[in-house]
Amino acid sequence: MLAFSQGEANIWYFGQNAGLDFNSGSPVALTDGQINTLEGCAVLSNNLGQLLFYTDGIRVYNRNHQIMVNGSGLLGDPSSTHSATIVPKPGNPNLFYIFTLAASGNAPGFRYSVVDLSLDGGNGAVTSEKNVLIYAPSNEKLTVVKHPNNIDYWLVTMGYPGNTFYTHLLTASGVSSTPVVSVAGHYVTNIDFNNVIGQMKFSPSGNKLAVAHSREQVVQLFDFKTKYESNILEV
Repeated sequence: MLAFSQGEANIWYFGQNAGLDFNSGSPVALTDGQINTLEGCAVLSNNLGQLLFYTDGIRVYNRNHQIMVNGSGLLGDPSSTHSATIVPKPGNPNLFYIFTLAASGNAPGFRYSVVDLSLDGGNGAVTSEKNVLIYAPSNEKLTVVKHPNNIDYWLVTMGYPGNTFYTHLLTASGVSSTPVVSVAGHYVTNIDFNNVIGQMKFSPSGNKLAVAHSREQVVQLFDFKTKYESNILEV
């Protein structure tokens, strides 16, 4: 998953060494990708569409398709819907967060690692901020939307079990330690864990949030009140 626009999303690597380049306006197959995963992965390019790095939530590959310095051992999972999500750190063009989620509500939970692209001669490296726990357990759902100030980001996840949404604010100071907590929608019990599987996505405007539950085969739609910091979700 990506949280950008323009050229930052022009290169895709996914699946079993698959890749696509959209820089020409039409997709061109890429065969140099190192990712071999079942589900979640993420790619970052610059605003010109030039590859910077990509990850399956376990290993981070630099622009030369080599494992980045300190770039192995992240705690995503090849069977997690959102094993990896890349988000820029507000206020610093060289720093990027990789948010990872474990599979099926397992113990590693929701974590982040920080990539500094100024390291290793511009190839980047994962810093000492690696596998930092935000909370656990969590289900496999994660989505990101720009804050109305057009600088910061809201990160939305769901706890497990239950129907509790946790919305963390990402600013130049880092990830907020105290999330906005909202209780709404379908309750996922600890015996229907297949409902931890499924996408969660914002509408382009950022004011609607769709949540898919795999086992129940239902999609729920919520209002997302981006201008407030309490009671942020409404059915």
